[in-house]
Amino acid sequence: MTTTHLITKDHAHAGYSADHEPVLTVEPGTGERITFETDDAAYAQMEELRDLSKITATLNPVTGPVHVTGAEPGDALAVTIHDIQMADFGWSVYIPGAGALAAPMGDEWYVRRVPVRDGTAQLTDRVSCPVAPMIGCIGVAPAQGEMSTVMPSYPTGGNMDLTDARPGSTVYLPVEVEGARLAVGDLHAVMSRGESSFVAIEIAGRATVSVDLLKGMDLRAPRIDTGDELVCVGLGNPVQESIDNAYVDLFAVLTGEHGYSREDAFTVMSALAHTELGGPTGSVAPDPLHPFRAIGQVTLARIGKRYLDLA
Repeated sequence: MTTTHLITKDHAHAGYSADHEPVLTVEPGTGERITFETDDAAYAQMEELRDLSKITATLNPVTGPVHVTGAEPGDALAVTIHDIQMADFGWSVYIPGAGALAAPMGDEWYVRRVPVRDGTAQLTDRVSCPVAPMIGCIGVAPAQGEMSTVMPSYPTGGNMDLTDARPGSTVYLPVEVEGARLAVGDLHAVMSRGESSFVAIEIAGRATVSVDLLKGMDLRAPRIDTGDELVCVGLGNPVQESIDNAYVDLFAVLTGEHGYSREDAFTVMSALAHTELGGPTGSVAPDPLHPFRAIGQVTLARIGKRYLDLA
């Protein structure tokens, strides 16, 4: 029988840090499952107070961390997402000044509770859509300092806001500290790719994952296996740097891990490798005076897995 551990939202932090004491230790590759409970207290306060200076709840708290036995710098953690259970409603929130729609939305707060029932999110009285639950914040501790759970995205993960981080996918994270220190938070019931509004349909819930360890898999940024596609995450400032990094990492997958020649990889990628902008969080810490204004970019380079082993 598969062992499942529950880590409640009482074990949450406002960032990723090697200084946070682990609340659970697991052996990788055993099939043990870890359920991370998350909350939406900050959005409830936004509905009530509509003033960031009065919000006392943590925005995007991450639950954990989990110590993974044997994980060392230079390894990669493979986190397979098995299930996401959601509350009965989520939140659509406009924080004045945040996101690509700040100019047309103006200076007034907007908060809406979005019912989530029977696999459907009721966005407006007339518009609904199927839920597509995913994890916004998934990452491991950095070698130094503390990673924000809001902005930016980091080489070891964090708030990446990628729709590919969904049940059935495996997220690969570069390990920088002993034990990795995995933490998860910021669940979404459904989110547009790129998250135009900076806030998706945020929701409380529980995400269940299992962990494997790849020794010596020295990644410079996260990677996601969706089952159908392999996705490389490129981080950079300016935007073109993030695009280049995503492409180069995917090229390295083909040539270094799947036996393609440089020439074959070049031709295959020119026909079959696609890029798109990732989440809205940027790749560099924002100006403290403008904490929701992204600097740099997250870019995704993806290719169908069926092409990987045809070299």
